[in-house]
Amino acid sequence: MAVVIPFNHAGAGIDRLVELVTPDMERVNATILSRTGSQVTMIPEVANHLISSGGKRLRPMLTLAMAALTGYSGDGHVKLAAAVEFMHTATLLHDDVVDQSEMRRGQLAARMLWGNEASVLVGDFLLGQAFKMMVEVGSLRALEILSAAAAVIAEGEVMQLAAAKNTATTQDEYLAVIRAKTAELFASACEVGPALASRPKAETAACRSFGMNLGIAFQLVDDALDYGGKAAKLGKNVGDDFREGKITLPVVLAFRRGSQSERAFWTRTLEKGKVTESDLETAIGLMHTHRALEDTIQRAHHYGALARDALALFPASPMKQALEETVEFCTARTH
Repeated sequence: MAVVIPFNHAGAGIDRLVELVTPDMERVNATILSRTGSQVTMIPEVANHLISSGGKRLRPMLTLAMAALTGYSGDGHVKLAAAVEFMHTATLLHDDVVDQSEMRRGQLAARMLWGNEASVLVGDFLLGQAFKMMVEVGSLRALEILSAAAAVIAEGEVMQLAAAKNTATTQDEYLAVIRAKTAELFASACEVGPALASRPKAETAACRSFGMNLGIAFQLVDDALDYGGKAAKLGKNVGDDFREGKITLPVVLAFRRGSQSERAFWTRTLEKGKVTESDLETAIGLMHTHRALEDTIQRAHHYGALARDALALFPASPMKQALEETVEFCTARTH
């Protein structure tokens, strides 16, 4: 069953952002390559399998963009951007083990090739390298922001684990999970630039607010795409969240709005894990009936609007425009 999700502004993209940060991103990429080196052969093999697999590197680009937006003129933002990417990569390696995922970015997950143990330990190595770079930058405030983020992200993972297969999860509880698990790294990636530049509290808070709301919007679109996207574009199998028993916003909405028999379906498939071949199609049908996917996208647009509002503090500039277009990209993407 095909479900049409009302993505707007389909032409929006991050080309302008990419263009503006390309010189610094080249330095970030060189730093990433140098910091994945190790005499332990498996470490660069596992790390580079994921790092070189075609991710957009949106989070480190946001670190560079916010540093430029707030007038930072040093070099510290390059190492911090690399640290942000290492933190993100580490969470993906760990996530795939926890979720028992088979695909990541259109190819086999690292755990499928090297095993769960190697994925976890290489993730730990990348976190260690990230913190080394933070220390090298020498900004206690930046170290505080990103180390606090690492703790919050871990809390989010545990919160998600506790909510897994629990159809009683509320919208507020789910939003708390994605604030911690996904949006916190977006927020911190955006906050460290103005922190390096010693900008006023209002500017730093605005950058953090932009990242937080963008991260929430980004994750909500991901939630909808798992039921309404295409595998070739998602880089994973459609319905992976369903098969793994994940409680995401489309599920929360469909469950709350459903009949007693429909709730029994969600309880059987997600809580008890008794999934038949046709259940994914049924799940998508129920979401279509109750507008769960459309309303998830609508909420994503709401948080996207909050992200754009956070930029109002800054004067017009090419970088501000690029960041506004990035919001459109995150809320309009179909993969």
